[in-house]
Amino acid sequence: MRSTVTVTPAQLPEVLLHVAVVRPVFLWGAPGIGKSSLVRKFAAELGLECVTLLGTQLAPEDLIGVPELVDGRSRFAPPESLARRDPYCLFLDELNASSPEVQKAFYSLILDRRIGSYELPKGSIVIGAGNRAVDNALARPMASALVNRMVHVHLSASAKDWLAWARESGIHPWVIEYLTQRPDHLWSAAPKTEETFSTPRGWHMLSDALHSFGDDISEDLLGVLAFGTVTANHASMFKAFVKTVRHAYGLDAVLRGEARWPSAPQDRDLLYFLAEAFRARLVKELPHDKAHAPAAGKQLAHRGKALLLELAELSLEIAQMVIAADDDGNPVLPAWFLVEVTRDLPRLVAARS
Repeated sequence: MRSTVTVTPAQLPEVLLHVAVVRPVFLWGAPGIGKSSLVRKFAAELGLECVTLLGTQLAPEDLIGVPELVDGRSRFAPPESLARRDPYCLFLDELNASSPEVQKAFYSLILDRRIGSYELPKGSIVIGAGNRAVDNALARPMASALVNRMVHVHLSASAKDWLAWARESGIHPWVIEYLTQRPDHLWSAAPKTEETFSTPRGWHMLSDALHSFGDDISEDLLGVLAFGTVTANHASMFKAFVKTVRHAYGLDAVLRGEARWPSAPQDRDLLYFLAEAFRARLVKELPHDKAHAPAAGKQLAHRGKALLLELAELSLEIAQMVIAADDDGNPVLPAWFLVEVTRDLPRLVAARS
């Protein structure tokens, strides 16, 4: 299931507060963006115990219970994990990854909050969650009868929300600073092959491992950790970023003229990282309209063209990457700046043709 309307982690609690208390909610989202932790946090804020059932680990009898005789009559005894006296949050994680038989067993529990003769205590809430088939995750088609029993909310990753949480949660400073510079690297689409990909969960795992090793971790081991938790491209960029931190070699120093583009063969990854950061800086700070550009914008444009020329002397390919269009062929830099680059740096533009 896909939706063009999504909520961010910061918006989700308000949605759940008004919807989950009256109707069951199903939370859709890509793997690793924090669905489970957000539900548990929401339950804690309401003062409710969160009882989690994993759809992939359930059989129908785990929900409906087993028959027992009471006064000569048989009835189903609900499992202890569900049959509680006090209200609680029932979290059905990976619901859409469960078998069709298990999904059917959830029908009355989700809509009527009842299993056989047992009814969830008043004040209980039911929240389901699952990954989407488009994310190459384990997901089975959900029957229309089950779909129609819940309010569906689609969660999207938000770098702003995650970074705000990370600063309060002890996430490693390298991870925070890197994603502050490259918020677009927080999440990447899941690949169709068995490869690592970037998610908030992956960056959290990398942070935990960095804390365990300490900041004196070797470059080789840093690579093992980074390539084992996020995409290969993001891992390579993160390694280069750490190198700038360790050697106080940042883009600002290059922009101020206090440092030059790194030219040593072993610093190729550093050059690429700085060029990517340079491109992001130009996209963010160059004004769209030169006529109304502040002095700082004009100064950045002038300095930017000089740095592009120096960069092209080291690597024409990397210099072209700075001014390249996006994946859909649309320019990302202001048109007036590209016109000036075409006029002042014809070699760079001609090489792109």
